[in-house]
Amino acid sequence: MSGPQCCANPPTLNPSSGAGHVEKVGGLDSYVSGSPDSKLAILLVSDVYGYEAPNLRKLADKIAAAGFYAVVPDFFYGDPFVSDNAERPIQVWIKDHGMDKGYEDAKPVIEALNSKGVSAIGAVGFCWGAKVVVELGKASAFIKAAVLCHPSFVTVDDIKELKVPISILGAEIDQLSPPALLKQFEEVLASKSEVDSFVKVFPKVAHGWTVRYNVEDEAAVKSAEEAHGNLLELFVKYVK
Repeated sequence: MSGPQCCANPPTLNPSSGAGHVEKVGGLDSYVSGSPDSKLAILLVSDVYGYEAPNLRKLADKIAAAGFYAVVPDFFYGDPFVSDNAERPIQVWIKDHGMDKGYEDAKPVIEALNSKGVSAIGAVGFCWGAKVVVELGKASAFIKAAVLCHPSFVTVDDIKELKVPISILGAEIDQLSPPALLKQFEEVLASKSEVDSFVKVFPKVAHGWTVRYNVEDEAAVKSAEEAHGNLLELFVKYVK
């Protein structure tokens, strides 16, 4: 993640983007979309650029349109990574925003959703967020299904510990989770017959492509939308 790829194509953050709104969930400011009466919720855990990224919120709206209550918490407490701040490169920023803290912060969000009557929760993580989601997926208590999009810092040992159905959507051009590593993930998952899994490497796309795509690039939009369809398939199947 310390390489330039994790931070390529930064989004233009927009706090008013999306069809939903921001409210506190489990103590964190969160973008929420969809019916608050839905018994099914999806937690979206962002990349280092945080919860105000328009494409991420657009995906939350798409998930909400499928019948889920979509929740995108601000795990960075108003302090997302800023790519052009030379005094605070990613290696410095991440010391204040470790994935282990993200995992701990996700638990009260899940508790808050459960206490309001949500009966099943799925989670999708992007880059930084994928590590948080894989940690949640190591226990069956938190989520029913996990999706990792172009994960960062996820290891083979993490995958061995998974307890919930999972989809891993990777990019052909990815230094953080290269296709060879995804192949190892696939082999581990194939040996875990008790865990339903789906691993896919998308051709001609780079790390971050599911949420950091150029909306005017037709091919990029098509690849992102294909991934969005794949992640929804898992949630429709298991978060019910």
